[in-house]
Formats: sequence, C-alpha cells, structure tokens
Amino acid sequence: MKINGAELVVETFGPTDAPAMIVHHGAPGLGSRSEPKRSFGPFADRMRVIVFDARGSGESSDDEPFTHEQWVADVDAIREHFGYEKIVMAGGSYGGFIALEYAIAHPDRVSALVLRDTAADTAHDHLAVERARNTDRSVIPEWVIDRIGTGRFESNEQLRDYWGAILPLYDHQHDPAKDEARLAATRFHYRTHNAAFGQNMPRYDLKPKLPSITCPTLVTVGRHDWRTPVEASRVIADLIPNGELVVFEESGHSPQLEEPEKFQRVVRDFLGRAGVLR
Repeated sequence: MKINGAELVVETFGPTDAPAMIVHHGAPGLGSRSEPKRSFGPFADRMRVIVFDARGSGESSDDEPFTHEQWVADVDAIREHFGYEKIVMAGGSYGGFIALEYAIAHPDRVSALVLRDTAADTAHDHLAVERARNTDRSVIPEWVIDRIGTGRFESNEQLRDYWGAILPLYDHQHDPAKDEARLAATRFHYRTHNAAFGQNMPRYDLKPKLPSITCPTLVTVGRHDWRTPVEASRVIADLIPNGELVVFEESGHSPQLEEPEKFQRVVRDFLGRAGVLR
C-alpha cells in the first residue's frame, strides 16, 4: 500500500463492519507486523485488526524520514484509507511510543488506547544497561552493552550481532531455541534503528502531554521486563486520567506472548468496559 510516499505492507483481519484496531510494532529496524499479528490476531473474531510493517522496518520500504511525526502520520493515513472515524490504537515497546504520540496528536480519532511494555521518556534506560551488564543468562559483550538504546550501528550485520546478543534478556523464561528462531526471522534496517534511537529518543519525553489523553487507556507490562520496567508503565498510568495498569507476573518484555490467554482476557475486558466491544 502506498502511504505518504512509502510502500507499506499492511494486513487486515476480521469483519469490515467491526470496531477497528491498528497495532504498531516495536523495535524500528528490527520489528515487524509478525508480533502484533500473533498478539492481536485473536481479536479479529470481533474486531477489524490492522497490522503493518512501519516504513523502514520488515518488508516495507526504506523511505525516510524515520521520525515519530512521520510514523504517526502513516498510522492516520492507514486509518483514513480504510475509512474509520475512530480506532483503538495499540502498540508495544517502541510501538507504544507511537501509539501515545498518535493519541496526543489525534485525540478525536482514538476510542481507546492499549499499551504494552513501553515508556513516556528515557528516564529508566540506565536500568536496562545495568541489567544487561549483570545478567547471569549469558555474557553480553561490552560493545553490545555500550550500544543499548544509542542507535550507533554501522551495518545490518552489526545490528544482527547486537540483536542476537541481547535476545536472551527479553523473556522471563529463557528459551535459546526461540531466540534463534526470532533472530533468523528478523529483517534488519540499521539506518532506521539509528534514526529511532540516535535521533528521536534523545528528545523523547511525553510526560507533560499525557494528561491530555482522555480516552480509556490500558497499560500492560511484564513484571520482569528488562527494557521498559514496571516503573515506566506506572508513570504512564498515573499521568493519563483514565489510565489503568496491569502487571503480568510471569512475563518479561512480552506478556502478550508469554501469558497470551491472560493478556487477551485483560484486553477484552478493558475494551468491553471502554464501550468498544459490546
């Protein structure tokens, strides 16, 4: 699909006359629609679920700019293309940054907001560095630790080596075979990753704007998340007037995959109370 000058790969699931949900993946330059497809695909029984590879990620084209403003504009263009006045906006990790930015930029377009393992600023990033350095799961090279959240990569090969080194940190129950499969399935776009973390994140701080988000907001997070800890999610839930926090006790960075049945139950209950699912 041609969106704002970029070729984006978009997939939709569920009834066309059902409430719509657009889900933004995380990890620019590493992530893709495959995770939100697995995580939110089950909601297609009662919703129109829309997932896509953001520009500069997955199978979509590498057309700049790789900015929050552009990614937000792409979400709104997708919404407009499918003809929805309002959507449920969802996103995890870096996708949560974009979901928050979208809700702030287009408050009249969001009926509810679903966030997962994300943050409103970079105040907790130093904790990720400490956890990577002190983990007992594997020995993470110092050059990898030095690049966490920095966007300083010289090639796709270097980004791949980095990703392979930090994958053991993500899940509460570590499965090396799962890490190998995830690494093999990843498409790498190091320039996108560099722009996201080297240019966008140093000035990222949405805390002053969070009180302007008035739609019902669900904030979910894994208790053992090494990258965006519970404290970061609590800040979001506290500052959004209609925000609520749910902590998944047996999960790391991906409760939607580590505790899928509970995650789907929690989200469905929230969407029911928000008036989206009747």
